[in-house]
Amino acid sequence: MSDRSRKAVRRTAWHEGGALAPLSVGWRHRELILAVLRRELADRFSGSAFGWVWAVAGPLITLGIYTVTLTKAMQLPVATAHGDTSSYALSTFVGLIVFGLFAELCSRAPLLMHEHAWFLKTSIFPSETLAWTAVLRALSYAGISFLVLLVFELALNGIPALSILLLPFIVAPLVMFLLGLVWFLAAIGAFTRDMSYLMITFIPLAMFATPVFYRVTDLPDPLRLLAYANPLGTAIEMMRAAVLDGDPPPILAYCGFLVMSVAVCRGGYAVFERYKGILIDVI
Repeated sequence: MSDRSRKAVRRTAWHEGGALAPLSVGWRHRELILAVLRRELADRFSGSAFGWVWAVAGPLITLGIYTVTLTKAMQLPVATAHGDTSSYALSTFVGLIVFGLFAELCSRAPLLMHEHAWFLKTSIFPSETLAWTAVLRALSYAGISFLVLLVFELALNGIPALSILLLPFIVAPLVMFLLGLVWFLAAIGAFTRDMSYLMITFIPLAMFATPVFYRVTDLPDPLRLLAYANPLGTAIEMMRAAVLDGDPPPILAYCGFLVMSVAVCRGGYAVFERYKGILIDVI
């Protein structure tokens, strides 16, 4: 075998079974993923009188209720420690956008294989692409919420700092983390529907354990390390810094976030691939 052939074989093995395997799946099947994504986005609000208006109205209603409750009704110190109500609302909105991504995927992933059971059993379909479709669909709604956030930021504080251009570098590890999570939950959920019921209890608890309504700096020192060990908390804090504060993400924190996200992505994909051959038979 020539050197060129050996390099080609190593490159193929690296992409199909190595560290880049989860990402190469998305690239190889990109046309299929986009086709399924377009269908799901079209079906999401089909039959609704207001359609995509709900994608904007939903986060705004949630934000308004939480902001009024925490700053006016309950008057929590953490809600007024960082300036006026508008500043707290924007900070909370960032947290709600990121956590909304997580919550939607955690609630949907355990039933993802069951949701597409007929399709998977009656056609030759790469089931590993369902995670990509689910994550991209959730990102589409989050993107709409983020545009609303930018409108409010422009209206209240003017043009954001250049640090907002770093946002893609923060979103990329978050996407990898979410992909790994979906693959893992989809694999476990195919065997038992109990996972979906567990998520119903877990998601509200996770929301208060994640810095959605507060910042990590509001926590006592012993709890800050635990908060930064939460990939969602790290992503939220970095987005707040880049979009609202004009600060780049700390290098060490970002590297830790990246390593953790890659590990979760690769681990979740490995679990899914390990049981992929029997998942169709158990759903």
